[in-house]
Amino acid sequence: MTDKKIPNALAGPSRRAFMAGGAALTASLFAPKGLRAQEFPTAEVNTTGLAVTDDAVTIGILHSVTGTMAISETGSVQAEKLAISQINAQGGILGRKIEYIQEDGASDWPTFAEKARKLLVNDKVASVMGCWTSASRKAVLPVFEQHNGFLYYPTFYEGLEQSPNVIYTGQEATQQIIAGLDWVTREKGAKTFYLLGSDYIWPRTSNKIARKHIENFMEGTSVVGEEYYPLGHTQFNSVINKIRLRKPDVIYAIVVGGSNVAFYKQLKAAGIDPAEESPMVLTISVTEDEIRGIGGENIEGSYACMKYFQSLENENNLAFVKAFKEMWGEDMVIGDVTQAAYLGPWLWKAAVEKAGSFDVDKVRAASPGIEMTTAPEGYVKIHENHHLWSKTRVGRAQADGQYEVVFETADLVEPDPFPEGYQ
Repeated sequence: MTDKKIPNALAGPSRRAFMAGGAALTASLFAPKGLRAQEFPTAEVNTTGLAVTDDAVTIGILHSVTGTMAISETGSVQAEKLAISQINAQGGILGRKIEYIQEDGASDWPTFAEKARKLLVNDKVASVMGCWTSASRKAVLPVFEQHNGFLYYPTFYEGLEQSPNVIYTGQEATQQIIAGLDWVTREKGAKTFYLLGSDYIWPRTSNKIARKHIENFMEGTSVVGEEYYPLGHTQFNSVINKIRLRKPDVIYAIVVGGSNVAFYKQLKAAGIDPAEESPMVLTISVTEDEIRGIGGENIEGSYACMKYFQSLENENNLAFVKAFKEMWGEDMVIGDVTQAAYLGPWLWKAAVEKAGSFDVDKVRAASPGIEMTTAPEGYVKIHENHHLWSKTRVGRAQADGQYEVVFETADLVEPDPFPEGYQ
């Protein structure tokens, strides 16, 4: 663990840390240090044998820091460690500092399941911040449900899931896929779409939802092609030739991990420049983290539909970006999933404080209704279905590797993981 002192991105003389059940809980986050553990004896706040002592609580961090997904997941690890450091600087949770055990899923789904079992059964962690791909989440889900673990999952995903053992801090399909397709059709007049994705559950299910929306819910629109390639794939010239022949208005791209570097470089080399918007590129998988590998000059002009971009100009985000860079380096960038991962430890803290216990069943019961007014994206709230209310935004990629926000919803979008007509 790092012992580097990090400026507190969420505190300030005129700002509240959280609202999670009323003013009493908000005030409790700043209770005098040294008294809290005495007020919450270990035997009372830990009745199920979790890794909780009188002065520490241990959680798990489970992401890929090797393999093709490392380009996407490293930022999540960094954000979670930043949040843990800040929480500890405030006195921890119920008077206990957070310690963590980090495991590498290694971009391999069976490895994720194995490491999840180790964290829950051997290490008895109180919660886990982890996974990125839906394949990794699906692999660990039976383990969490069998052993009653609690996972904070940060990635935008296809929906069609609601587990009592998961808090989904990213967006589900109605908040991202459907909203983005509506935007590009309404604002850009798009009529034809070529669906492209990596070959596993999230891109395939997301494109299934996208196809249903295009064909059944948007007038005069159609899908003119659909292709999938294995994770780590680097040869996209064949599909790029098909795209050139079929001339779609939009390339709807859900390419994941390191494959993005090859795809966008080859796309531009073949004469399809996203900046010219003919065709347009709309992605739900490329954040600032991936652009760092792709190169801003290769993706400039592409659009992304997500809930967070590093370029957001609000007080919460400016403080978050400053703290992140001070901890991890000025050249680091922050993408949507990185920000959603940062929310995990804070939302868990708020739920534990509200429950007055680390017991998973009590934390689960306390979670719906938890609000975070100081999220970098602005404001979030945990729905009863364990997803977050959040805004939807569209950004246009810039040469400097950042996104310019060109659209955002006026209000928070209610999560609906099981939308009627899309299953």
